[in-house]
Amino acid sequence: MTLTANRHETDLDSIDQVRRRLNLVLKGKETVVEQVLVCLLAQGHLLLEDRPGLGKTTLAKALAAALGGRFSRVQCTPDLLPSDITGFNIFNQKTREFEFRQGPVFAEILLADEINRATPRTQSALLEAMAERQVTVDAERFPLADTFFVIATQNPHEQHGTYPLPEAQLDRFAMKLEVGYPLPEDELAMLAAAIGEPTEFREPPPPAIQPEHLAAIQAKVAAVHVASTVQEYLVRLGRASRSDRDIALGVSPRGLLIWQRTAQARAWLDGRPFVTPDDVQQVAAPVLTVRLGLDGGDAGGVISKLLESVEVP
Repeated sequence: MTLTANRHETDLDSIDQVRRRLNLVLKGKETVVEQVLVCLLAQGHLLLEDRPGLGKTTLAKALAAALGGRFSRVQCTPDLLPSDITGFNIFNQKTREFEFRQGPVFAEILLADEINRATPRTQSALLEAMAERQVTVDAERFPLADTFFVIATQNPHEQHGTYPLPEAQLDRFAMKLEVGYPLPEDELAMLAAAIGEPTEFREPPPPAIQPEHLAAIQAKVAAVHVASTVQEYLVRLGRASRSDRDIALGVSPRGLLIWQRTAQARAWLDGRPFVTPDDVQQVAAPVLTVRLGLDGGDAGGVISKLLESVEVP
């Protein structure tokens, strides 16, 4: 086995430890966990949408604990201000100068809990951070961590007191996932595991991977080969989405870049140094659902029809 192969096995083992951690806390949701890992390795941001109490926040916290680095959580409410996320300048009476106080956005992982309960003005505070990994406060730019990763949770739009995310905000997310209700046997296992000492009082295990190692893996994912025929396939799919009568908002160029990167992550997790059309199709649903503007329609059916309408190379 070559040195490169050994390193890849080591990287996969680290990611597999993260996978096992997530599957322990979110029982019976292996497909959801797999897409979360794809989103993470693709350097994207993740939107979890579902009803309250299904494990969205639990999943986000478990991922943060497995990755190490700094973790911040923002509970989004209507009175939350943009500066509560990005930070603000405060005047120091001793030095007679303004000092910048960092907000929770300065972390490796930011959990924006119930993001659609914040006002549009506060939601927009995350746009620059998610797109450029930096924030600007009083005309001064502050860089964020290389592995900066936003996990936002939101309740369905019909829930009381929510503000729909604008299209510009949605397009910054790589994927949107639904957790869904667990199977009866998984709920039984959850209840059995809850007997005894509460989990929040147990000593957490050490991180499975450090931010520096994660950044190195993400760089390898970005280098996974994508043949010109696969890229042409992505472009045809994007153009088909823009002319589909059932789709309110076609895939943007930024969406195509995200789609390609998530397909690279899917290929890397499967141990391949190249992307296939099957990788593109496997990540299509979570990548497209967040940005097609289907407005609660049959997203799965529309996406399936879109994939069937374009010839596979």
